[in-house]
Amino acid sequence: MKSLIKLLTKKKLKISVVESCTGGMFASKITSVNGASKIFSLGLITYSNQAKIKFLKVNKNIIKKYGAVSHECCLEMVNKLSKISNANINVSITGIAGPKGGTNLKPIGLVYIGINRDNKTQITKCIFKSKKRLSIQKATVKKALDLVLRISK
Repeated sequence: MKSLIKLLTKKKLKISVVESCTGGMFASKITSVNGASKIFSLGLITYSNQAKIKFLKVNKNIIKKYGAVSHECCLEMVNKLSKISNANINVSITGIAGPKGGTNLKPIGLVYIGINRDNKTQITKCIFKSKKRLSIQKATVKKALDLVLRISK
């Protein structure tokens, strides 16, 4: 984590995040390190669909048509975050951490991570095999941090 903060500080980059299934774990991981204030701009937890719509301005028709756990919703989340944050790197996380709530089409462990850097966006679909909530959340945060490190170099 210190290496990420050092890298972003050196490159004068700021990061913001909007989280759903990780409930603030990504932001907490970053802000637990001294010096994070130099690079961390904004963290939102839009756990409910209503919060995604009301505060992030996610189009309710996207949630209605594709669901909150979808490529389309993750893309909308990261794009809306990019508009309200003053960060160079914006991250969105949405998924099903379990242990309940999964379906055949959207199993427990399905997570989408969106990253926008300077108006270039990528969405990564992950399926974590663990059925344990905390394991899925931790794996999601690790994957998101790895993706941020990769695009920051």
